[in-house]
Amino acid sequence: MSNFFDQDKPIYLQIREKMEDQIVNNQLKEGDQAPSTTQLVNFYKINHATVSKGVNQLVEEGILYKKRGIGMFVAEGAREKLIQKRKDAFKENYVVGLVQEANKLGITDQELFDLIKKCKGSV
Repeated sequence: MSNFFDQDKPIYLQIREKMEDQIVNNQLKEGDQAPSTTQLVNFYKINHATVSKGVNQLVEEGILYKKRGIGMFVAEGAREKLIQKRKDAFKENYVVGLVQEANKLGITDQELFDLIKKCKGSV
């Protein structure tokens, strides 16, 4: 197995996330041709079915689309979809818990804002 991957997460998800990162970071833009599953298989030295599973999820969600006989391409609005999805996940994974804990501790909205601003400035 390749050293490109984290052992604690399914590889097809990591393939998917790597492609998503390329779109979010503008390495792949709307209308650009995405790497083929064969290219990914050869590069990462992993099973074709594993690559296909991750890539097909992106196709099913409208992030990539296939042109028969040509390849896969980044769909219009893909970057915005991914950014919104990640913002939603950020809210669920971090903000909700942060606000719940702040409420338990009696931290006001202004104090919370100041803490975030201070942390953001130090990062």
